[in-house]
Parts: sequence; structure tokens; C-alpha cells
Amino acid sequence: MKKLLMATAATALMAGAASAAEVKMGIILGFTGPLESITPDMAAAAEFAIAEVNAAGTLLNGTTVTPVRADSTCIDAGAATAAAERLVTSDGIAGIMGADCSGVTTAILSNVAVPNGVVMISPSATSPALSTIEDNGLFFRTAPSDARQGQVMSDILMEEGVKSVAVTYTNNDYGKGLADSFEKAFKAAGGTVTISAAHEDGKADYSAEVGALAAAGGDRLVVAGYVDGGGSGIVRGALDSGAFDTFHFVDGMVSDTLTEKFKGELDGSMGQVPGSDSPGAASFEKMVGDKFNATGPFAKESYDAAALIMLAMQAAGSTDPQVYKDKVMDVANAPGEQIFPGELAKAIEILSKGGDIDYVGATAVELIGPGESAGNYREITFKDGKEVTVKFR
Repeated sequence: MKKLLMATAATALMAGAASAAEVKMGIILGFTGPLESITPDMAAAAEFAIAEVNAAGTLLNGTTVTPVRADSTCIDAGAATAAAERLVTSDGIAGIMGADCSGVTTAILSNVAVPNGVVMISPSATSPALSTIEDNGLFFRTAPSDARQGQVMSDILMEEGVKSVAVTYTNNDYGKGLADSFEKAFKAAGGTVTISAAHEDGKADYSAEVGALAAAGGDRLVVAGYVDGGGSGIVRGALDSGAFDTFHFVDGMVSDTLTEKFKGELDGSMGQVPGSDSPGAASFEKMVGDKFNATGPFAKESYDAAALIMLAMQAAGSTDPQVYKDKVMDVANAPGEQIFPGELAKAIEILSKGGDIDYVGATAVELIGPGESAGNYREITFKDGKEVTVKFR
């Protein structure tokens, strides 16, 4: 099967290179599943970058980029792998913006991207395990590893004077990796984790899980889950039972959906989500206007991921992933002229003339180590039923 996929992908890529008229980019995200409420803005942001490049009409002497969406489901590795295989075999994509959740990203990378030599840039897969996965230089991410998020969470809680917490995490690579990263950092800082327990997504009742968390106790409940999944179920159960009245939320929970569901019930709770107060963030939001929610979780990271794929193609002079994969780090980092949202045409022009760019983008992109974001976070709190930004870290 893998040999068939490789042959089909190679044929599609050669055909695309010969015509130099169209190249397809896969947009694979969880359009269904526990993150379905934030996915539309992520896809729209990636397609916004594609539209910007197409409007310029100068990528590789007039090549048009066509986005092709596919559903990762966020949690079903088999379905995500099948969706990615269709992108490669049927659609002939030359790169993937995605996937989103860490488990399905790992499955797609190992089962489809690496065997077929396709570049992936994820805007939101944050598992620390992805830092060391065998990827043949094909995998990058514009969101920081949860190894950093765990430390940031610990710092916030310790600064707030919270010394003991219970932890609930979604039972997958993302949840487990983040919970472990946090626990290590929090204990090193002198904090106590009373319990660290997994929960499954999609259950109708979480009273047993909430009971175990309540029995262990803690000054606050850390919820490392999904806003459209078990994370919200745990919060609802904890509030209704009186087990906890303040929470700390990870990036998979922070969205408008969270405040819509719970409103003032979350006042006093906190959390963090990747974000930056860089000039690029502000210019991106201004460009987008009311087209979609530019401040939504991982929207900016999605714009940057799609932009990096296209700029790497231009730098390499090729849509072949085996060629342009070696240019992703080059266009993302110094030296070179800094490039912000709305300046993709300028970047293409510089690259076409043999110049260098330093893509800063909407999230102050800086790729380190194995091609992942160095990482900035927006610390939030909840007041009067609204999410409020405290500061950036």
C-alpha cells in the first residue's frame, strides 16, 4: 500500500511541476470532534494566506495554490490516516497544513507523510513526543511544544500562590504529554499534584471522574482537555457538585466556546494559549477584520503554517516536498528581511531575486531544534463572564 501511495504521489508531483499552473495544499483539521468549534477559524486563516498568495499571482511564475480540506476528527487515528491518504492519492497535494491534534498528527506523519515524502506543518499539535519523532525532515509546527506550556502553566499557578492542584487530562498523546510536562515543572517549583487522572472524551456523565478529583482535593483543578469534549464535561460536573469552583485551562480549552458555555461560572479561573503581542499579530487581526475570528485559538498559527509552505516552495523553486522541505527553516528564521502578514507578495519577490527573508508572520515565528516554534503564550483570566488577557509570556 505504501509503495502504491508513493508512486501515485510522485506522479502527481511531476505532473504539477510540468504544468507549473497549480499546486494543491491539504488542510487537514478536526472539522468534527472535540475541537470542531475552533477548526473553522484555523482553516479560514490558512486559506487566507493562500488567497493572499494567489492574489499576487507571482508564486513560482504564476502557480496557483488550491486548498483541499480533509477531516482529521482530532481523535480517530484511522479516519485521519485515511483522509490524509485520499489527499495524497486522489488530490495529489504537495504539502499539508495540519494536522491539529497530536495523536492524529503522529498517525498521519508516520503512516502517510513520511512514506510519501510530504511536508507537514501543524499549527496546533503540541505533544512533546513530536520533537523527537522520526520525520525525515518533513515535519514542522508553528505552535510550541507542550514541554514549554507545562512550564508556563507552572509559572502562572505558582505566581498566583496556588500550591496544590488536581489534574484531569484527555486520554491521548496530547493530554498525557501535557499533564506529565506540567507535573514535572510544578513539582520542581515546590507544588503538589494531588491526582493526575485521565478522562475519555464523548461520555454523557463524568460524575465518577469528578468524584475522584474531589476526593484528592487541591486548590484548583487543572483541565488538560478539549472544549468540545470531556474537558467541558468535567468542568460542568465539578461546578454542579461543588467539587471545584476555580480552574486552570490549557490551550485545548481556551476559546469563545468556553465562555459561552460557562459565562460567569468561570470567574477567577485562569489559563494560557499560544499567542503573541507582536506587530504581526495586530496587523493580521486588522487584515482579517470580520471575515473570521482572527483572535481564535491557533488561527494565527494556521496562517503562518500555510505561508511557510508556500514561501519554502518559492525559495526552493519547486513544489516537490523533497526539495522545498530544506527551505522551511531558512525562510522562517534570520537572516533576511522581516516579513509580516500581508507581505507575502513582497516575500515572494525577494526570494525570486535570490534574496533572504525572515518570516515573522502573525505569531513571531522562530523555528528551533527539530523545526518547532520557540513559543509565546497569552495568559488569560476570567472576569465578569469574559475572557481577559493578563499578559504575554
